[in-house]
Amino acid sequence: MNKEKVLSGINEGFIKRGAAEVEDDDVQKVMDRASDIKNKVIDSNLLKRFSEDVKILIAMIKDYWNDVYREIPWWVIASVVFALLYVLNPIDLIPDVIPILGLTDDAAVLALCLAMTEKDILKYQNWKKSNKRTAEA
Repeated sequence: MNKEKVLSGINEGFIKRGAAEVEDDDVQKVMDRASDIKNKVIDSNLLKRFSEDVKILIAMIKDYWNDVYREIPWWVIASVVFALLYVLNPIDLIPDVIPILGLTDDAAVLALCLAMTEKDILKYQNWKKSNKRTAEA
């Protein structure tokens, strides 16, 4: 397996194609398996740097799904769901059982998804902080 070739296939088109396939069941699966996703990220040395990001992404999906925060395009939610399900799946482009290399593609998908959706994630974080301050007042 050529790692560079596999990783070169992880680009915006890869995320967009995956996001185009996301359905309501996939969103529900991310919500149902949120703790599994968080644990996989936290337990992995390679993915641990994404742990705070993953918590924010899951909170954003939950707020979107529960009609609490809908000021975000569907493609962003679908991209995030795709990326989180990709991380959860142990058999992807590079199977997770391959030491170190197995999580490299997961890290690449997460990093690319974060880069693609950064503006919307920042808007969500600002909204969340604003609402938290309002709720505390």
